[in-house]
Amino acid sequence: MRNEAVDGQDSMEAVMRQTRAYLEYLRDNGEEFIPRAEVLKNEESGRVQRSDLISFREEVLPCVRCSHLAKARKHVVFGAGNPHASLVFVGEAPGAEEDRQGLPFVGDAGQLLTKIIQAMGLKREDVFICNVLKCRPPGNRNPLPEEIQNCEPYLIRQLEIIHPRVICALGNFAAQTLLRTDRSISALRGSFHDYHGIKVMPTYHPAYLLRNPKDKIKVWQDMQLIMTELGLK
Repeated sequence: MRNEAVDGQDSMEAVMRQTRAYLEYLRDNGEEFIPRAEVLKNEESGRVQRSDLISFREEVLPCVRCSHLAKARKHVVFGAGNPHASLVFVGEAPGAEEDRQGLPFVGDAGQLLTKIIQAMGLKREDVFICNVLKCRPPGNRNPLPEEIQNCEPYLIRQLEIIHPRVICALGNFAAQTLLRTDRSISALRGSFHDYHGIKVMPTYHPAYLLRNPKDKIKVWQDMQLIMTELGLK
């Protein structure tokens, strides 16, 4: 049996490695990665400071609520991007590449999401990207109800801190979790829904689009509605 002190030290070192990786990601993408003492506010929305999101991230990284996921993961994938983003993309769960890097949407589906964001006239660092689950389910299986229940408070807090104008829910699990519905993504997409006063646009997940490229036009229609809402058109 491993010594508890050794386990605790390993866990803390893992958290520190992930924190350094995240700060390097912010730096490489032009973000100011050293938290400032003063309050950073968006003049229009009065959004909270970046350091709140970084502090919350440090709370999430050691999570073991789903012990089976915690044992199997390489990284907790908290999310990345602009802490003052007007637009947040919420996906389902990390995949293999996301688990390896500790960053959201960096695999094949992530590359497609990047192209969609760029087509909207934005960059990844302009938006915030995260998932309902922060740990990869084994074999990329669907999230289990108890896993969503355990992880959803983290998503709720992220959205409270960022307080975007629009949330784009990518796929069934993100849309159904946020909107408390069992309706399919095909029935939900194409119009805005409400999440505590924030507009939600459900649309197809990029991984689905890789298998069904004919539906890219529908996603672009949804993105155009978001662009209009945000004044990007």
